[in-house]
Amino acid sequence: METDSKRKAINRKSLIAGFSGNILEWYDFTVYGFFATVIGSQFFPDEDKVVQLISAFGIFAAGYLMRPIGGIIFGHIGDNYGRKKALLISVMMMAIPTTLIGFLPTYDTLGWYAALLLVILRLLQGLSVGGEFTGSISFLVEKAPQNRRGFYGSWSTFGVFGGMLLGSALATLVTTVLTHEEVVSYGWRIPFILGAVIGISGFYMRRHMGSETLEKKSTPEEKTPLVTFWKQYKIPALKIMLISWAFGVSVYLIFIFLPSYLHTFHQVALDVALSAHTITLIVLMLLIPGFGFLSDKIGRKTVLALALGGFIIFSYPLFSLMFQSTFEAILAAMIVFAIFEALFQAGMPALMTEMFPTRIRYTGLSVSYNISLAIFGGTTPLLCTWLVHMSGGNLWMPAYYLILSAVVALLVVFSLKETSNKPLP
Repeated sequence: METDSKRKAINRKSLIAGFSGNILEWYDFTVYGFFATVIGSQFFPDEDKVVQLISAFGIFAAGYLMRPIGGIIFGHIGDNYGRKKALLISVMMMAIPTTLIGFLPTYDTLGWYAALLLVILRLLQGLSVGGEFTGSISFLVEKAPQNRRGFYGSWSTFGVFGGMLLGSALATLVTTVLTHEEVVSYGWRIPFILGAVIGISGFYMRRHMGSETLEKKSTPEEKTPLVTFWKQYKIPALKIMLISWAFGVSVYLIFIFLPSYLHTFHQVALDVALSAHTITLIVLMLLIPGFGFLSDKIGRKTVLALALGGFIIFSYPLFSLMFQSTFEAILAAMIVFAIFEALFQAGMPALMTEMFPTRIRYTGLSVSYNISLAIFGGTTPLLCTWLVHMSGGNLWMPAYYLILSAVVALLVVFSLKETSNKPLP
C-alpha cells in the first residue's frame, strides 16, 4: 500500500512532467516573438521595418494553422492510446524544429528559400503543439482530487509562463551582453539552439511521469473520438473557442507582442521592454497556483469573470500608462495586467477539462482550443501590427482588440454552469 509520502512524491513528479513540455513550447514562441524584429530583417529584404515585422509575425501565425490538425492527431493518440504516449511524442516534435531554427541560413545566403525553410519548421512546431498544452491539461486535471482540480490544472499554465520567463530571461541576457550588431549577426540564434537542452530534459521527465490517467476504454464506435466529439459536443466546443479568443489575445498581446510593439511604435529600447516583461512574468507565475486554488473555493466562473472584467475596465488606462514609455510606467501597467492574466490562466484549464467526458476529452480540448488559437491567438501580433498600420498609426488598436475579445468571452462565461464542485464526466 502506498504511503502518503510516496503518493505525494508521485504527484509532484506528475505535476512537473505534466507542465514540462509547456515550458519548451512557450519558450520557443516567446523567443521568436521577442526577436521578431531581428528575424524580420534577416529573412525579409523589405526596408520598411513595419513590413518586416508583419512578415515575421505572419510566419509566427502560420505555425498556428497546423495546430488544429495536430490537435486531431494527438487527440486521437491521447484518447485511444493514453495521454503519456501523446505527450512524449509532442515534446520531441517541438524540440527538433526549435533547434534547427537556430541553424537556418538567412536571406543573404539562400534568398527566399531561407524564409521557406523557416515556414516549414514553424508548421512542424504548430503540428506538435496542437496536442501539447491541452494534453498536459487533461493529464494534470485527471490526476487531481476533485476538490483540487483548479490547483492542479493551473500548473499547466504555470509551465507556459515558465517557458516565457526562460525565453524572456535569455533574450534579455543576449540583448544586454551583446551589441546590436552581434545580436543581428548571430546572437538571436543562441536561444533557439538551447531549445535542444530543454527538449531533452522534458522528454526525460515525461518518461517518468507516473501512471496513465486514461482509465475509461472507448467502445468500438468511439475508436474515432473526433466523430463522437463532432456529433455530441459542438456547443461546448464553440463556447471554449470564444473564451479562448480572449485567452489567446491576452497572452499574445501582452506577453509576446508587447516588447516588439513598444520597441517598434514607441521607440522603447528592447532591453528595457524585455526587463519589465521578465519581472512581470515572475509576478504572474507566483500568482497562478494561488488563483488556481481560489477557483476550487469560489468557482471557475467567478475567477474568469474577475479576469475578463479587469481586461474590459482597465486595458485603456493601462495602455495609456505604458505610452509614457518609461521603465517604471511599463512595469506598473504590466504587473496590473499580470494580475488579471493570472486569474484567467488559473481558471481556464480545469474549466475546459470539466466540459468534456474522459473518452473524448483530449480530442475535444485539442480541437476546440487549437481552432480558436489558430484563428485568434497566433494571429494577434500580426493583426495588431496590421491594424496600427492600416489605421494610419492608431496605437490604441491593440487595446481595443483586447477589450472586444474580453467582452465576448465574458458573455460566454455567464452562460456556463459551474463545474468546480462536480465529478469529472
